Amino acid sequence: MNVLHKFAKVDDLNIFYREAGNIKHPTILLLHGFPSSSHMFRNLIIQLADRYHVIAPDYPGFGNSDQPSVSEFTYTFDNLAKLINNLVEHLNVSQYILYVHDYGAPVGFRMASMHPDRVMAIITQNGNAYEEGLEPAWEPVRAFWEDPLNSVNRSNVLNLLTPELTKFQYVNGTRNPEAISPDTWKMDQLFLDRQGNNEIQLSLMYDYQNNLMQYPIWHEYFRTYQPPMLVAWGKNDIFFGPKGALAYQKDLKDIDVHLINTGHFPLEEDLELSVNLIRKFLKERL
Repeated sequence: MNVLHKFAKVDDLNIFYREAGNIKHPTILLLHGFPSSSHMFRNLIIQLADRYHVIAPDYPGFGNSDQPSVSEFTYTFDNLAKLINNLVEHLNVSQYILYVHDYGAPVGFRMASMHPDRVMAIITQNGNAYEEGLEPAWEPVRAFWEDPLNSVNRSNVLNLLTPELTKFQYVNGTRNPEAISPDTWKMDQLFLDRQGNNEIQLSLMYDYQNNLMQYPIWHEYFRTYQPPMLVAWGKNDIFFGPKGALAYQKDLKDIDVHLINTGHFPLEEDLELSVNLIRKFLKERL
């Protein structure tokens, strides 16, 4: 199954996306997290494209999409959600299965709240929507929210963009760190190290506090529309803990929760398990 690598002009930006599968099959929209891009789905796409039409975009400032400066584009999760929503409409996708990871959750859940009729089911893999899921590793970011002009707070957040921390996000919590390819974090770091990207990431880190304010809206969406949900969560994630995975059970009735013994990127160490869970879940629900 060939994966196509495409660009679409959306809101005057070139947005890169990977696409595979038959467009007549149900669409899975894969939304990546930090510090990654659609590259994190390179293996998953191939595994799902025999039965599904799969789309995985890069947000502006990530991966192969345009990187407008912070003066040219306002980097907020509201704007990322609007842009990816416009991409979906540009591609004439009327309904989709939503897969969210990390930053993909605040992007995807905004889209779902805007257009609940479009979402057939949700897969969340370390994509958080509850305060319970935010681990102590968020403290430097919370301090940055309180006082973003403080040089120490700013420096602490910039530390999250270093090669050491990028690698740490991939290998921390895994059963066998040597099973994780260095290509993963080195690919992400190439994009993080681009001129001007620091300010983009700082803007999104600062705006993340607005996601917490959106939580009640998303919970109401869950309760009202009851989308079937698969939770396939790396339970050793330093940023999004297992309590965040279990919290979805408070608002959803048709929910399948699995805590996987790995870290922030389950697809790297547990691709086969993740694929089997997704296939089984979607076969039963669709």
